[in-house]
Amino acid sequence: MEKRFTYDDYQNTSEWLLCHTKHRPQVAVICGSGLGNLVDKLTDSQSFDYSEIPNFPQSTVPGHAGRLVFGFLNGRACVMMQGRFHMYEGYSIWKVTFPVRVFFLMGVDTLVVTNAAGGLNPEFEVGDIMLIRDHINLPGFSGVNPLIGPNDGRFGLRFPAMSDAYDRDMRQKAHRAWQQMGEQRELKEGTYVMVAGPSFETVAESWLLQKLGADAVGMSTVPEVIVARHCGLRVFGFSLITNKVVLDYEAQEKANHEEVLEAGRQAAQKLERFVSLLMTSIPPPAKAS
Repeated sequence: MEKRFTYDDYQNTSEWLLCHTKHRPQVAVICGSGLGNLVDKLTDSQSFDYSEIPNFPQSTVPGHAGRLVFGFLNGRACVMMQGRFHMYEGYSIWKVTFPVRVFFLMGVDTLVVTNAAGGLNPEFEVGDIMLIRDHINLPGFSGVNPLIGPNDGRFGLRFPAMSDAYDRDMRQKAHRAWQQMGEQRELKEGTYVMVAGPSFETVAESWLLQKLGADAVGMSTVPEVIVARHCGLRVFGFSLITNKVVLDYEAQEKANHEEVLEAGRQAAQKLERFVSLLMTSIPPPAKAS
């Protein structure tokens, strides 16, 4: 059986990064499929390939560059993952979430998660942005949860609450930022459901997910959020709706990864501006006593 990471593994990676960069990030951003260009907005940036970083897995998916980039976005000290890890790449759930605990040990207090998702809500259009209000951890229904196993109290409680996983205050600020941007389409808000992938959903599965109350579906994000909340991080997230799920057996269209990346390219500027504005809404770091 694959060896799990120990507290020392997380600590060693955190210390390696702190020794190799002068940056001390407050905010970590995980960039989803096709959304990696956000790192170009960082000033005073410094990047590391995942292959350089002790214990870090490698990204294997198109649209995920596989770099960790430090810098400032709108004056806020950030670290960005240009590419995340997924269970469907063959990684165990604790490898998928490894970076989140490293960021926590580096002093990060806020995690921003982004993803590309399929629209289940019939009111959603391709290019819409959905604030994540809640999630459904479908793999968790069958025993896949990153917190399974011995609990290390240095990270968090044995039984962390998830009813408040996505910060309400940040969601309210996001709506104000969106109004400031003057976009034509309204900012959506809803529930994200995670499926394991890599196959896209069948028509019957899409109907089921809709009936469960999900507004958007994807193959990531939820494990990172669970681990972040276990560590006590503030979490804010949004999905870029890159395709509408197929709910009709007569439909000719099919989901594909290329349309996901293309929708990301088209929405890039809007997303970059949105995340940039949101940085000023994040409370400043708590002063060390």
